Amino acid sequence: MTADREIQDEELMGIAQDPEQALRLRRSLRTIAGASSLDPALREMATEVLSGRVDVKDAFQDPRYTEAVYQRLHEMRRAADDQTYAERRQTEGQFAEWDARQQAELDRERAERDAPVHGSVSGGKRAGQR
Repeated sequence: MTADREIQDEELMGIAQDPEQALRLRRSLRTIAGASSLDPALREMATEVLSGRVDVKDAFQDPRYTEAVYQRLHEMRRAADDQTYAERRQTEGQFAEWDARQQAELDRERAERDAPVHGSVSGGKRAGQR
């Protein structure tokens, strides 16, 4: 992504149901923005949302972007339908490896996000704690 500014998870709470979903959405947008194999309209949408120039709700209602999403889903479905049993098994294994790497990265990002802020007036204790 080439934008100077990137939105924070909190800025996605208008569409995300919780902070975890916002984190995953922002990471997905980063992946889309950086995937040269995807339709330029999808990459543009992700870049615009990440930069804060386009609201995520507006992006999901823009016909250029929704058409690109539907086209990509169609391509994925067609590719999945064309796979042999052996190819499906191989793909499942590759996905499991990719998913484990993604989970480790998410865990790292969660730890960074949830780490206590040094110099905090509250001493790091949450409301209701003694």
